[in-house]
Amino acid sequence: MEQTMPDQENQDWYALYVRSHFERTTEQSLKGKGYSAFSPFYRTWRKRLDRTKVLELPLFPGYVFCRFDPSKRLPILTTNGVVSIVGAGNIPEPVKLSEIRSVQMLAQSGRPVQPWPFLNEGQRVRIEAGPLAGVEGALLKVKNELRLVVSITLLQRAMSVEVDQDMVAPVFDMPRHAFSGA
Repeated sequence: MEQTMPDQENQDWYALYVRSHFERTTEQSLKGKGYSAFSPFYRTWRKRLDRTKVLELPLFPGYVFCRFDPSKRLPILTTNGVVSIVGAGNIPEPVKLSEIRSVQMLAQSGRPVQPWPFLNEGQRVRIEAGPLAGVEGALLKVKNELRLVVSITLLQRAMSVEVDQDMVAPVFDMPRHAFSGA
């Protein structure tokens, strides 16, 4: 179980842009300093001339998520592999907590996940049952299978997981009575 710094539970999550192939190293360095940090990975199979090789690759290449106080960011910026904190100019921009929680739940679900192109549009759904209950994302059909796409808007990156149709329900941004004409 990772240790967290005092009051870290009340702090926002931020995306850190890191050196190429430094996601795991940076995550471990941040955890070693006492920060909550994560960089989800997925497994893929690559065919070689003589064999098939299993690789673990980052779902968000070049990024690590970390929870910290942005007014005390020097220890973050001096961590091995960190290039910058994602934001506008020198102002770090937090990642939406709902997006972080959804990515964490998908990564820890044990179900196969994969990177997915970022979507600006698409029907929003919420998983209603099973280990992913409460996760929201966009529902797509790919090769006769349904996939839930979860995005990190700030990074314009996304990931997907296969889901069953009977597990999802539409999400309405406006109250339901607004659709009834009442």
